[in-house]
Amino acid sequence: MGISSDGETAMPAKSAAQQKAAGAALSAKRGERPKSELKGASKHMADSMSEKQLEQIIRTYGEEPKARAVARAIVAARPLGTTGELAKVVRTAALKGDIDAATRTFQAIRIEVNGELNQLEQALPLLTKLLSFGGRLAIISFHSLEDRIVKQFFDQESRDCICPPKQPVCTCDHVATVQKITTKPLVGDSTEIAINPRARSAKLRAVEKINKNKRRD
Repeated sequence: MGISSDGETAMPAKSAAQQKAAGAALSAKRGERPKSELKGASKHMADSMSEKQLEQIIRTYGEEPKARAVARAIVAARPLGTTGELAKVVRTAALKGDIDAATRTFQAIRIEVNGELNQLEQALPLLTKLLSFGGRLAIISFHSLEDRIVKQFFDQESRDCICPPKQPVCTCDHVATVQKITTKPLVGDSTEIAINPRARSAKLRAVEKINKNKRRD
């Protein structure tokens, strides 16, 4: 997740080098030597977590269609010592496709271990509050789970009423704090992706802070 804002507060988006460093401890790339030892929370998940818990995490955070089979394969292969061993086991059970079959499971483990989605959910309202009127908040997400959280938050904060759609009278007293700059996420074109393959999965959404005290007519 990269975050940047324009106003009183400025938070730089993660560079490619920072993202690479953050993911170095848990990599599912083919051809890499299996020298990365599983440690801490990753080790606990691979070797101690129940099959049901693993399945839930892999299905929710990795969006892996064969989460149950992957969880079963991990439990059956215990103990696992390295990321290479874990990736090999996952590939035997995960759905095959255009990307490495272990990628979704490794994403799920990383998100769970780092609490990435919780951090994003907590950061969005804080960043919005820190902006001056007219300040802009732009979020670059790199997978659908992040983008969904950003989209839902921007949708909510750009509306004056967040009551259930079928409720006849508004009782929430919610007032929009932002207006959308991007109605749909901006994505890289073929030229940008050719130069920077990481841009393939990147989606940018942006909003602008508006006068919080401005009420509906």
